[in-house]
Amino acid sequence: MSTASALSRATGRTPSRDGLRRGVVAVGAVVAVAGSAVGSGAFGGTPIAEAAGGALSADATLVAPAGPAFAIWSVVYAGLVALAVWQLLPAHARDERQRATGWWVAASLLLNLVWIATVQAGWVGASVAVIAALLAVLVVAFGRLVATRPRSRVESVVVDGTVGLYLGWVSIATVANAAAALEQAGLTTAEPVWAVVVLAVAAGAGVLTAVRSRGSVAFGAALTWGLAWVCAGRLSGTDSSTAAAVAAGAAAAVVAGTTAAVRLRARRR
Repeated sequence: MSTASALSRATGRTPSRDGLRRGVVAVGAVVAVAGSAVGSGAFGGTPIAEAAGGALSADATLVAPAGPAFAIWSVVYAGLVALAVWQLLPAHARDERQRATGWWVAASLLLNLVWIATVQAGWVGASVAVIAALLAVLVVAFGRLVATRPRSRVESVVVDGTVGLYLGWVSIATVANAAAALEQAGLTTAEPVWAVVVLAVAAGAGVLTAVRSRGSVAFGAALTWGLAWVCAGRLSGTDSSTAAAVAAGAAAAVVAGTTAAVRLRARRR
């Protein structure tokens, strides 16, 4: 056995393991897209916004994004399919960045499917635990990508961009999901002060991530998108709130501004 082969086996990075990982990611992407179609009500089922008694509807809490915000899922799923195809290409079979993140991406796809199932079952409290786990998994995957540079513009968009977009949206979705669970449990989240504090925390997390990711456009855009639609949702409707709208709008501006500033600074170096 050659030295290279011995090292590959010792580290668990054999061609068979690479093939398994790539296959799982590919299958996971297909299943996730199918699950999202079911969750959206495309096959006659109950849309997520109407499941669990409307706990996750656009006007359920003061930090729920308005309905159009959820269109971002189409972009995220398209990116995940593109990522799955990209990592299947022979040239990327032993890619170190994929080895570092592939299983985490696969885990995120599984958790996404489990989240849809728990919400459809009406288990809002359980869905918080699932989406929190999803958020944690994406933080790890995104952090590992940020630690190294993509080798091409295509990789930057398909891999880093997809995971960044996914993380940015799930970040605001986690906030909305947790608020919905608290509301369902009888712990009111209707106070504007509560919403302002939560949105300020979301903005702080966005700023921190922007700095650590050297201004990830995908993450910043997704989080800004979610916050902007929280603002839009609070400007009208049955759950309007000027304080929450202003806080969400300010948070969106801070995240977008910080992302742009950090990225510009990084380019100048």
